[in-house]
Amino acid sequence: MNKEELLTAYKDIYGEEGKDVFFSPGRINVIGEHTDYNGGHVFPAAISLGVYGVYGPRKDNKVALYSGNVDGDVVEFDLDDETVEKDDRFWTNYFKGMLTYLRHREDGDKINHGFNLYIKATLPSGSGLSSSAAIEMLMGIILKDEFKLNVDRVTLAKLGQKTENEFVGLNSGIMDQFACIMGKKDSAIFLDCNTLEYQYKPLKLGDYEIIIMSTNKEHTLADSAYNDRVRECSNALKKLQKKLDIKALGEIDDQVFDEYSYLINDETELKRARHAVSENGRTIRATKAMEADDLEKLGRLINASHVSLHYDYEVTGKELDTLAEESWKQEGVLGARMIGGGFGGSAIAIVEKDKAEEFKKRVAKAYRDAVGYDASFYDAEIVDGTKKI
Repeated sequence: MNKEELLTAYKDIYGEEGKDVFFSPGRINVIGEHTDYNGGHVFPAAISLGVYGVYGPRKDNKVALYSGNVDGDVVEFDLDDETVEKDDRFWTNYFKGMLTYLRHREDGDKINHGFNLYIKATLPSGSGLSSSAAIEMLMGIILKDEFKLNVDRVTLAKLGQKTENEFVGLNSGIMDQFACIMGKKDSAIFLDCNTLEYQYKPLKLGDYEIIIMSTNKEHTLADSAYNDRVRECSNALKKLQKKLDIKALGEIDDQVFDEYSYLINDETELKRARHAVSENGRTIRATKAMEADDLEKLGRLINASHVSLHYDYEVTGKELDTLAEESWKQEGVLGARMIGGGFGGSAIAIVEKDKAEEFKKRVAKAYRDAVGYDASFYDAEIVDGTKKI
């Protein structure tokens, strides 16, 4: 979407000129799934699909939100209103949580008047591409910019995670928010979620490109088994801590886990922890493989990630498995796997550029034959993080 279209849409809704336009990207994760809340490494990148916002100040204390993607009226609430919204207003909680936590900070009193927002997403809701984190970081940057808040981007990512954890009720890690707000064009972020140390690594894919494949099976992580996985990993960690001085599963490697796995003594918890540990190791090896231009090894590790998510973490399901397994069969594919929380959402494939269109046709047909409805395919660029445009 261009800026003029967004400003026109704002005026159509609010009857006055909008002041500023912002964009917040979604994210893909090359590898490192369900490792963020386990203190491991991730390798995400911000993408050109995302959420736009047009801001306009008000003279009262009302906040007005309108989504160009949701059928409904303008949603209004008072600046001081910190109640969690339910049902068809649930989407506003991602804005409300960020507003609440930023107002609780030292310079939060600078947010001293209301405002209007017009929101338009090019990121499919429920696609596993972090639409909620994109919204949180959009709100964070709008408030930082418009009210001149003294808050850095990493802190905004932390407040986004707090919004998910405490306001919305999803026990997620920090990867999504960090990727959306800290993204860098043509690079992925090698992030240690235990320490928040990070490095930008160029996504050097040569003759290959990343294709995003949406199952079009919407998922809602807050209502899914996501929190169960967090709890199962936490239980396994507590058992390992009887012998190991660790604060997170991401602190140990496969060899240490192998030697101490007898402490877990629960089949489900053992599988969950084994994925968290092995996926962390795969992520570290994958970034080294890409730096060494060993794209075939990177592809094998991406495939192995999906296998572990299927068998040990059990978060794939028929739709995601079909996309990954059909992708593996196609010519010119280095690797494919589910991304995001799972239970629906999306997958990615690294595909030779001149075979991309044939790849989409073949996988699309196989998916429809197996699942009964269509998948969607997206070619997304790797872009900078949340910003004013």
